[in-house]
Amino acid sequence: MTLVLEHVTKRFGDFTAVDDLTLSVGEGTMYGFLGANGAGKTTTFRMILGLLNANEGKITWNNKRITYATSPEIGYLPEERGLYPKMKVEDQLVFLGELRGMKKADAKSELKKWLERMEISHYATKKVEELSKGNQQKIQVIASLIHNPRLLILDEPFSGLDPVNVEMLKNAILDFRNQGATIVFSSHRMDHVEELCEQLSIIHKGKQIVSGTLRDVKRSFGKQNIRIHSDNDLSQLDSISGVTSVQKAIEGAVYQVESEHIAEALLAEALKSGPIRHFAIEEPSLQDIFIEKVGKEHA
Repeated sequence: MTLVLEHVTKRFGDFTAVDDLTLSVGEGTMYGFLGANGAGKTTTFRMILGLLNANEGKITWNNKRITYATSPEIGYLPEERGLYPKMKVEDQLVFLGELRGMKKADAKSELKKWLERMEISHYATKKVEELSKGNQQKIQVIASLIHNPRLLILDEPFSGLDPVNVEMLKNAILDFRNQGATIVFSSHRMDHVEELCEQLSIIHKGKQIVSGTLRDVKRSFGKQNIRIHSDNDLSQLDSISGVTSVQKAIEGAVYQVESEHIAEALLAEALKSGPIRHFAIEEPSLQDIFIEKVGKEHA
């Protein structure tokens, strides 16, 4: 089962929110969707779900349009919380499961498993408004997963979660991926996309400016990072030809360079100041690529 977007465009009056977007996400694939606020990510998700109609282009899931009839196959986690604050957690999740085509008994059974997995069984009879923001996010995550969807659309899924709960959610998402689900998620955290996604797109002002596998995107960037740890003053390295940017750190610096050939010159110059404790050539991070492509003001 594959999610396909072909030349999709969405306009609101004279404003183009999504501009000629094309991508394909296959079964068992996790796809990262990166972009600053207002880039068009949420608008794209709403078009995939049929909540908005595209002005141009075509969106299909398993070679069909997504409609209410296919909703049991889809899980959606919106960026903004969409829970009923006065309802008890268990009542709300069973109700949302039934809306996705589940039988009440099945929804209750799955609910128990998910509450235990997310370590919040003791909140089952609490009203949503009585929970912390992080636990509300966990409830919303369960709502998007409880019916075992084959297509998962996750808009900022890790928002509001502490590191322990982020790992818990990552493992749940990976389980779905390993079972063959198709997953698309957006995140402001480049490290999450880098860790989880085989493919990605960077969207800027509605346009797809970078797209491909994580490996190909990094290779096509054409730059490398040189990390040097030293107790000496290395300021003279900043002006070496081929160094495009420098990130200073307490124990040294990271030098972005045009090619690995610059590494030899950096090492030779660094050794003139005395011993160095660490020297490594690293591939560029998604953070580096995002800043280069989108601009520092949006990073």
